[in-house]
Amino acid sequence: MALSISARTVDPGLLALPWDLPLAQWPSSVIVSLPKGLSRHLVRFALLSGGVVAVKETTEQMARREYEMLGSLARLAVPCVERGAVIAGRVDAEGHPLPAALVTAHLKFSLPYRALFQQVLRPDTATRLVDALAVLLVRLHNVGFFWGDVSLSNTLFRRDAGAFAAYLVDAETGELHEGGLTAGQRSHDLDVARTNIAGEIMDLEASGRLEDGIDAIEIADRLVAAYTSLWSALTEEESFSSAEAWRINERVQRLNDLGFDIGEMAITTDGTGSHVSIQPKVVDAGHHQRRLIRLTGLDVEENQARRLLNDLDSYRAMVTRPGLDEEMIAHEWLTRVFEPVVKAIPAELRAKLEPAEVFHHVLEHRWYMSQQRESAVPISEVLTSYINDVLRHRRDEATIMGPLTETLTIPQLTPDGRPSGTGEHGASTRAAEADSPDSDGDADEVDWRDLV
Repeated sequence: MALSISARTVDPGLLALPWDLPLAQWPSSVIVSLPKGLSRHLVRFALLSGGVVAVKETTEQMARREYEMLGSLARLAVPCVERGAVIAGRVDAEGHPLPAALVTAHLKFSLPYRALFQQVLRPDTATRLVDALAVLLVRLHNVGFFWGDVSLSNTLFRRDAGAFAAYLVDAETGELHEGGLTAGQRSHDLDVARTNIAGEIMDLEASGRLEDGIDAIEIADRLVAAYTSLWSALTEEESFSSAEAWRINERVQRLNDLGFDIGEMAITTDGTGSHVSIQPKVVDAGHHQRRLIRLTGLDVEENQARRLLNDLDSYRAMVTRPGLDEEMIAHEWLTRVFEPVVKAIPAELRAKLEPAEVFHHVLEHRWYMSQQRESAVPISEVLTSYINDVLRHRRDEATIMGPLTETLTIPQLTPDGRPSGTGEHGASTRAAEADSPDSDGDADEVDWRDLV
């Protein structure tokens, strides 16, 4: 059987990967050790044309189905991993058939939930994770996608200005319904999510990676509560008297604050005109993202966009001059404020965080330093302090090297709460980091609880 590669654009580097070997036997020369979530299929990360891809072994039918589904979700602007290719017709050296493979691009600066903490899962981190998953689930349901296997393990998370943004990473059980989902289908996804999340948190508890005071059931219930609240805000009908017509604009503003735009709104009145009912019809996520792209061309996460826009609006309030419109002010802010901060980050530290997240943290650091001094601090001093005292001690999140893809071991802690020389961040890991071009040699000085 001849090797078959199905893709929108075929990377020649795909042909060089060892498709004649079972994925479990691929040599270390092509494998990248990145953290991954739990999966019913074998998944490994591989080097491809200077980048990283995820390779999952499955049946050809399932691979092609998931490939098409990821393409459909991408066209609907739903946060998900980018599809790469379907590899079929694999055989080993003796001619025995091998499973098909689905190739997806590695989402830079993303992490599975197990890799978002180094010692234990703290309550605020757990809260932010389920809130992000709730937003993702609402977005999926809003376009008619029935997930079928909602879980933290099937999700990747990227930092988003103090919160997280969630991305769907496993769509093999999903279904798209053009007419939208029924209440029963949405309820089923919520029930599955609640069960899976509770189990995942309990698994962390059993391994000693759960901070005291975290209740797995409570965390799972929060997902349901967050989803219900957001879905209601986006879809429920609202009624009021005609004298309160200002509530229409209030509803729009409330949805914008949640990060959603209204493409259409149904407004009905009773026969006397004394009563008004409104209901959003088409709700699109990414309100702040789209405004920031329009003004600056920056494509970032929603909360990052909100934070950057707040800084842009503050800049506009300080430098407003006659004859300058919003777009001109935005360009000035981009070249005089944002870009100098990003360019000030040393090249060897740019894999720590993506540029928008760095800018967010610089703003936070400026506020912190100003509060301590009770006076404004020059941005040059803020940058120096942030780079040397904070950023230099963070782990790289563009492509985090370790823990290994197959295992996540519990770190052994010293009496002062730091990882010891064994375990996930032990001697072997630090030795590897010392040889890495991105290593700064200060890993032992990190307060690992501050990494999340």
